[in-house]
Amino acid sequence: MSRFATITGVAAIVGLAFSAQAQVNLTAETASPGSTPGVSVLALSEVAAKDNIANIQVATGQTLTNSVQNVAEGKTDVAAAPFVLPFLMSRAVGPYAKLGKEKGAELAGNLAVLYTYRIAVQGLYAYDSSNFSGYDAIAGKRIFNGPPRGAALTNARDLVRLVTGLEEKKDYTGIQVNWGQAVKTIQDGSADAFVLPMSFPDGRIIAAMASGDMTIYSMPIAAYEGEAFGKLNKRPGTVGVALPASELGYSGGVTLVSEDDMFRGPGTVGGEIVNTSMDFDTAKALTKAFIDNLDSVYRKKAPFMPSAWHGEIDVAKTDMCGLNPLKYHPGAVAAWEEAGYKLPDCAK
Repeated sequence: MSRFATITGVAAIVGLAFSAQAQVNLTAETASPGSTPGVSVLALSEVAAKDNIANIQVATGQTLTNSVQNVAEGKTDVAAAPFVLPFLMSRAVGPYAKLGKEKGAELAGNLAVLYTYRIAVQGLYAYDSSNFSGYDAIAGKRIFNGPPRGAALTNARDLVRLVTGLEEKKDYTGIQVNWGQAVKTIQDGSADAFVLPMSFPDGRIIAAMASGDMTIYSMPIAAYEGEAFGKLNKRPGTVGVALPASELGYSGGVTLVSEDDMFRGPGTVGGEIVNTSMDFDTAKALTKAFIDNLDSVYRKKAPFMPSAWHGEIDVAKTDMCGLNPLKYHPGAVAAWEEAGYKLPDCAK
């Protein structure tokens, strides 16, 4: 059996309807189908079929560390990518250490961006019934902080360390399970609180609220505006996010604890990446389909999609310059500029 899953749901129906006319067949990899990257890539497969550009076979539930390398090596055509991963690849560190510096830099140089979005915002939350008071209560507690490996776990540990100075194992117990078991783990009482990536509203929180109301804790203002967080924000793919409570997207059952009714936290940004060898016309057509269908498809795909920064080009929200080694594919640049957007020169 091919490791690429057949597009499910609406995307499958549309893909089948148009595959006979589609110009090219492409493969794509993304995260779980209920996440921002998952929904985003599935939406791309839908609009590519609808606009008679390509038939895209999407594999969901993938480890994006591997997906990024697959695109760089030409094994996959499109993947969702947190921008920290190409940066780590370019320096052959972290999950890419075995590549070696020369090979890592070469592979990272094979990657280009079609469009960007905010993948999630790292944050702390707990059930109201747990009598958990926030960051000041983490010491000695059991904290579910992500899957056994990957960016989410690293980001969770960094956030706790930055706000409290606490270290996992020494000061608190970390609980790690794969994303498929996340909601069950939130509900089963094995953790006192959760430091996880969130969308607004967040699907895991909504599902887990069947077991009780939740409280979300904002980063303290002093930590958010402090030097340590400023240094964290220099890491490619990390941006500070500050949202009023009214924009978190919950109609009830969720309380925000904040000094000023604002939620603050580190956001993870990324986007759909392709190999630089993708031909100009295909990259341009895919990007044009994204831009043309922003309101009609992308922002209607899930409750959190309207707030996920699709369509943004401001580097403060895309992190496409600075230490980020990626640039927009030339075909994508043409599509954005023909649509009336002015991309920053440093990202082209």
